[in-house]
Amino acid sequence: MRPDQRLADVFIALAGSTANGPLDVPATLSALANCAPSLLGTRAATVVFAPDGYKTAQVTGSEPELFRLEHEAVGWREGPGHDCHQSGGFRAQSALEGRPARQRWPHYTPRALRLGYTRVAALPLREPTGTSGALVLLSREQHAFTPDALALGQSMADFTAVMLERAREADRSRTLATQLESALNSRVVIEQAKGIVATRKAVTLDEAFDLLRKHARAHQRPVRDVAREVVDDHEDPGAADPSV
Repeated sequence: MRPDQRLADVFIALAGSTANGPLDVPATLSALANCAPSLLGTRAATVVFAPDGYKTAQVTGSEPELFRLEHEAVGWREGPGHDCHQSGGFRAQSALEGRPARQRWPHYTPRALRLGYTRVAALPLREPTGTSGALVLLSREQHAFTPDALALGQSMADFTAVMLERAREADRSRTLATQLESALNSRVVIEQAKGIVATRKAVTLDEAFDLLRKHARAHQRPVRDVAREVVDDHEDPGAADPSV
């Protein structure tokens, strides 16, 4: 397969399938972690995605043991992915052998070395409003990652971040639309109930709403529920009684 075709296939995999619904976030993170090593010429990769903080962080890795390592690193609040995310998107690579890495990441470094990895690079998942996570590349070689590999890796990370941000925006829009629809439906039902009570009791619409509200308060129920009963049954003795 030609390199340009491989690259196109990777970005298609990162985009995922949105034809039948929202973007699958875990699948997109997994695609990034699994596509990065072969395309960038590194041994393995992990991804940490924490747009709303580390309590809700999602992690994945191209190898099972790296998934466990990244998951634990989130709890330790250390490691290249954590530092990259917390620093606001600073891109860096580090050798794991030697005192500096052990002092900087006292839990992460020994575990990574035991797994055979000697060098890491962290690339930020950059969104317009900030950094939502990091792509971590791991190597068993002593030499540094090439500038071309890091540049391509950053493009993959940026593309993934944009896709994820758009998915979150779509979720927020759907939630808002549902809330607005529910509020509108409630308002329609309340207006219908006001009309029914006003007609039956020969009172104004404002007085009818006051009766509905008093009845709801007396029974510790939402006004919309009382209004629904009035509309469905065309009768609510409590709401129709001015003494309530």
